[in-house]
Amino acid sequence: MRIGVVTVQVPFIRGGAEILTNGLVKAIREAGHEAEEISMPFRFAPVSEVKRSMDIWASENFEYMNGYTMDIVICLKFPTFYLQHPNKVAWIIHQHRAVYDLWDTTFTEGLSKTSEGQLLRQEIIQNDQQALKSFNKVFTIGKTVSKRLQYFNQISSATLYHPPKLYGQFYTSPAEPYIFFPSRLEELKRQHLLIKAMKYVKSPVLALIAGDGGQKIALQNLIEQLDINHRVRLIGRLSDAEMLGFYAHSLGVFFGSYDEDYGYVTLEAMLAAKPVITCTDSGEAVEFVVDKETGLIVQPEPEAIAQAIDNLYFHQQRATEMGMAGLERYRTLDISWENVINQLIHT
Repeated sequence: MRIGVVTVQVPFIRGGAEILTNGLVKAIREAGHEAEEISMPFRFAPVSEVKRSMDIWASENFEYMNGYTMDIVICLKFPTFYLQHPNKVAWIIHQHRAVYDLWDTTFTEGLSKTSEGQLLRQEIIQNDQQALKSFNKVFTIGKTVSKRLQYFNQISSATLYHPPKLYGQFYTSPAEPYIFFPSRLEELKRQHLLIKAMKYVKSPVLALIAGDGGQKIALQNLIEQLDINHRVRLIGRLSDAEMLGFYAHSLGVFFGSYDEDYGYVTLEAMLAAKPVITCTDSGEAVEFVVDKETGLIVQPEPEAIAQAIDNLYFHQQRATEMGMAGLERYRTLDISWENVINQLIHT
């Protein structure tokens, strides 16, 4: 079969969505099909640019290409849902979160307080509901995304998990006294929670924060303001080998992102047999972590996070057991590209 994988991307910003797209195209080809990634740039602002992107995708008819036809079109992100094709399958990474779960929060105040933003929200919700009802199958990448889709759009969907990029290469080693948190340095990822927590940590544990992004300067300033340069280090981007090593030797992994759609960090920690500290409002991470069995789920407050870190340090045998339990839990979840391809294409 000839399969189109359709998405959008903000140029120069790469994260989980891009990893998923690359992995999906690769898996389809390895399954013996032709696959092509089809993408356009996306702009979050101003409102006129969001609407322009919606109109462009609504005008696209994928049934007619120059000499080729696609048997299936897999749509991953808003606003690709609006394209025309008789056999569309949705595997939703996320919708336009600014008008859904992030609406009227500190993350979108500039949008939700304007009449233009309010009209955009109404239009997107209405258009999403109409478009997604025309799909032959609707999947999401996580239960968190499915719950949002049901709550806001009254559309049912099935959750379809996929493995992290390096899923066959993780290993575990004896723990060293540091908590690891690799992620883009962005506001939604909430690295500031871990940084503030380190002010309250009593054990001799460091926080190593990997990644790059728009919040780098602000986070470094926060570390200096709290005078905890000796407790927290921003270690930048890592190679794959370095990433695997930092996971393997960590005492545990922190992932406190706000209402995360999926969160590779949690799954990567489980594959490295390391306990995960996450927060009650961290979305899909809470679906994966079993509190006090494979990790610790705490309130998104620095003092609570600090207590969890100390818990891992002062009870390291128990921390090791939780990490191994996390690895076993991962193995029970049928997280594989083979299952993804089977569900998206063959069933």
